[in-house]
Amino acid sequence: MISKIKITTSLIISTYNWPAALNLCLLSIKNQSILPSEVIIADDGSGDETKELIDLHRKSFPVPLIHVWQPDEGFQLSKIRNKAIAASTKEYIIQIDGDLILHPHFVRDHIHFSKTGAFATGSRVIINEKLSEKLLKEQSIAVHILVPGIKNRANGFRFNLLTRYLAGRYRNNDIYYMRGCNMAFWRDDLIRVNGYNEEFTGWGREDNEVAARLLNAGVKKRVIKFGGVVFHIFHHQKSRASLSSNDDLMLRTIMEKLDHCDKGLDQYI
Repeated sequence: MISKIKITTSLIISTYNWPAALNLCLLSIKNQSILPSEVIIADDGSGDETKELIDLHRKSFPVPLIHVWQPDEGFQLSKIRNKAIAASTKEYIIQIDGDLILHPHFVRDHIHFSKTGAFATGSRVIINEKLSEKLLKEQSIAVHILVPGIKNRANGFRFNLLTRYLAGRYRNNDIYYMRGCNMAFWRDDLIRVNGYNEEFTGWGREDNEVAARLLNAGVKKRVIKFGGVVFHIFHHQKSRASLSSNDDLMLRTIMEKLDHCDKGLDQYI
């Protein structure tokens, strides 16, 4: 068993043209009780404003802040995540989206929850539209489960005993219970299954499908219930136009018990 104290972490943040939200995310990372070893921003084609924000943060950021960018060619989340994974240098990868405010113990919870031979998905709390607008306007990360404007607030409670009890029990056989905005993997496990499948374009299922391949490869799923909390800033729903074709790809992985994809991470490492 690897000592939890010695685990090195790469925190990967996916983003696209929303620097106001990304700024809150980065501020919340600076506020972590345990910092990640490095932060990698997986940028799916944002403009100059995002680059300028990252450059500004880099001047005072407490850990290396790396910007991995690709041209805007539509929704290519799998591709930019693979590029960010290839750029990572640490053993454990924590994956989030750039529209999140992290609980101060978010990274700590993921590190303490990590287990060899397993990947994890954490808890998400929804911020309503009114509170989201206020936080974005004020550029404030002052959010917690007791403030008005929080939905599903029970997801924001942290109970270590319950977290440990539910780790291998709570919906661990439900492949669709997965939050791509809040997942963690051993880097070697992602390399083993060839990372994200870049046949997935547009919104949906790329996170479920990589989880399915990990399961097919013998890597167990664990759920951080009552821990690993993120607060999700409101935004309007993205287009679901690609969901049907992505569902077909997902079903193929399940039915054929695939543990590797052809168009994946090995293009970049």
